[in-house]
Amino acid sequence: MILNSFPYNPGHLMVAPFRHVGDFGAIEPGEFAEVDSLVTRSISALQAEMEPHGFNLGMNLGRVAGAGIPGHLHWHVVPRWNGDTNFMPVVGQTRVLPELLEETYARLLPRFERA
Repeated sequence: MILNSFPYNPGHLMVAPFRHVGDFGAIEPGEFAEVDSLVTRSISALQAEMEPHGFNLGMNLGRVAGAGIPGHLHWHVVPRWNGDTNFMPVVGQTRVLPELLEETYARLLPRFERA
């Protein structure tokens, strides 16, 4: 699990298998199970610490689909709150985040250490 360097929202993290694999069909069943467990753990930690109203979960497969690292699959876990979208990404091509990555990390780390 890693925090996204360019988060859509505070707490936006990614879960990736240890093995570098870019082909979705090449993931082993055990790797799927581990990723599923870590996604579930991530949602629990984010719910407990940040109390979002919902989540977006997903992945981008291939560069044309937005994969920044096409050779390494990863799942996005994005906490969402009512009214969290704004015009800045569209008009100003910039994101406004109310929390620095270091602050998000410090808030979430104890949640993961307890789980």
